[in-house]
Amino acid sequence: MTNGTWTIDDSDRLYNVSKWSNGYFKIDESGKLKATPNPKKDVGILIDDVIEDAKEQGLSLPLVIRFHDILRSQVKLLNRTFQKVIDEEDYGGKFFGVYPVKVNQMREVVEEIVDAGSRYNYGLEAGSKPELLSALAYNTNIDSLTVLNGYKDRDYLRLAILGTKIGRKIFVVIEKFSELKMLVELSKEYGVIPNIGIRGRMTVKGRGKWESSGGEKAKFGLTTSEIILAIEYLKKHKKLGALKLFHFHIGSQITDIRSIKEAIEEGSRIYCKMQKIGAPLEYFDVGGGLGVDYDGTNSTNDSSINYSISDYITDIVYGLKTVCDLENVEHPHIITESGRAMTAHHSCVITNIIGEIDNTKIEFSTKKKTGEHHLVTEMRQVKDLLDKSKNWQEAYNDSVKIKSDSIHAFKLGILELEERAKIETLHLQILKQINNLVPDEDFQTEQIAELENSLSGQYLCNFSVFQSACDSWAIEQVLPVVPLTRLNERPSKRSTLADITCDSDGKIDRFYDPDEGFKKTLSVHELKEGEQYNIGIFLTGAYQDVMGDMHNLFGRVNEVHVYADKHDPKGFYIEETVPGSSARNVLSTMQYNPEYMAFKVKRSIDKQVARGTIRPRDGVSLVDFYESCLKSYTYLS
Repeated sequence: MTNGTWTIDDSDRLYNVSKWSNGYFKIDESGKLKATPNPKKDVGILIDDVIEDAKEQGLSLPLVIRFHDILRSQVKLLNRTFQKVIDEEDYGGKFFGVYPVKVNQMREVVEEIVDAGSRYNYGLEAGSKPELLSALAYNTNIDSLTVLNGYKDRDYLRLAILGTKIGRKIFVVIEKFSELKMLVELSKEYGVIPNIGIRGRMTVKGRGKWESSGGEKAKFGLTTSEIILAIEYLKKHKKLGALKLFHFHIGSQITDIRSIKEAIEEGSRIYCKMQKIGAPLEYFDVGGGLGVDYDGTNSTNDSSINYSISDYITDIVYGLKTVCDLENVEHPHIITESGRAMTAHHSCVITNIIGEIDNTKIEFSTKKKTGEHHLVTEMRQVKDLLDKSKNWQEAYNDSVKIKSDSIHAFKLGILELEERAKIETLHLQILKQINNLVPDEDFQTEQIAELENSLSGQYLCNFSVFQSACDSWAIEQVLPVVPLTRLNERPSKRSTLADITCDSDGKIDRFYDPDEGFKKTLSVHELKEGEQYNIGIFLTGAYQDVMGDMHNLFGRVNEVHVYADKHDPKGFYIEETVPGSSARNVLSTMQYNPEYMAFKVKRSIDKQVARGTIRPRDGVSLVDFYESCLKSYTYLS
């Protein structure tokens, strides 16, 4: 702040935009948030303008905005950085990245990634039969790879053989020994065998929420003994020449670069030792794990990472080269399965605030009455003493104690409902006075949390956490949340964000504050009468798009696909709109029959018309209204 005036730099620091956005989002001079798909050129797209264009095309909030240029930019960044480091380190192999479809299976996302990666021979990774079906249809570049992970049955392996027959570079990664036997049998039946990969079960674990993906108790992969037996089995059946790839994976969202270094060291040794016992390997697949700095702390927090993409790539290339040179083994081609880092930044969820839940604004008379309970009198005395002495510490402790005693008294039936209401009102009045009276630094940490939680309200947001930000609920994933406007104004309130589902878990109450760490409340602005206040939830492009459920039958939200255009007056255009789910869509998914439902409601209305309780004209309007609701958006209008 400068001379008490709030600036956009203050908002940037408060919401940590520069730290988590990777340069793709900034605050413009007018205090509005903008997307900058090409950070070096700083050409901005005001998110408010995108919302207005979407409304003109018939879409309302909540809204998913996909900035496809950001998606393309991340694909370029990964591939160009790998090439740069390979050249600098004089590394003998090439880079062949693959995008794991599971991270975001949306057709538009997969298409964009394949197109952006075509010049780099950037391929796809599939972990199921449906994902393989999509990969066979969309990964048509004959020089890119298709890596197949996950448990496999005969049809899955037949699809792999089909891909091989039509000229695709298919790599079947063996997760368990029985898959190898099936693949060899089918290769004899069809006269062709895909490239084979073996996934090793590493002792190294990642760090973060998904560290259990690695280690000796991991779900996937072959033990050292099984790897040797697999090589011997392929020799026996004269298929050893198909063994081209060694793969490992130590977990998603790896927070600490040390885990990557350790994994490369162990994986490189296994690769080299396999070469020395006869495996004709050519590819080294480090799996996924490249993380995203969701909270912007550049740390080992579960929602952060303590490294950059450049650090990650350098450690892979340098670590692998070092071990291969020591073992006198030719440098392999490198594969990564980075999905989160490719997709997270490109998508955000925009929701409008439709109301506020703030119990501190309720005014209840605390006027003294004859014969009132002594706890009410004591709480009033605490407030009076605070007014006179300003001894906030004593007042705070006494007020908390009296409120606690009043709850016990009420449960025992010795405190009336009106008396309890007076105590609660006086308690809130005392907390408000203390909040205005005492600088934050004079509080203890637990007192700050108590005070903020007591005085904070809830902004009611027109969306479903379970549909659009499910990880924030399921695994307490921190997602950046920022108001889209008024960022040149000081936010005067702190609030949690509540969604419109009928579930107490339907809220976002974990935010990062650069001064105080993780908090339950977000700094927000006072709502203005007649002015819409919109909030953006960012870094939702990985997993959130595809893992959301239909809790309360709230379906997918409206969606727009945005491209930058320097010749357009607004700097962008909406290439495609995707309407969200209607009530009819979600009901059909849950095996309801909307046509039959409409018929039953119409029959009930017709009966009331026949009885004379509803006029015929009104009956027709009611039927039309019910049917229009079936066709409408599941969210609030």
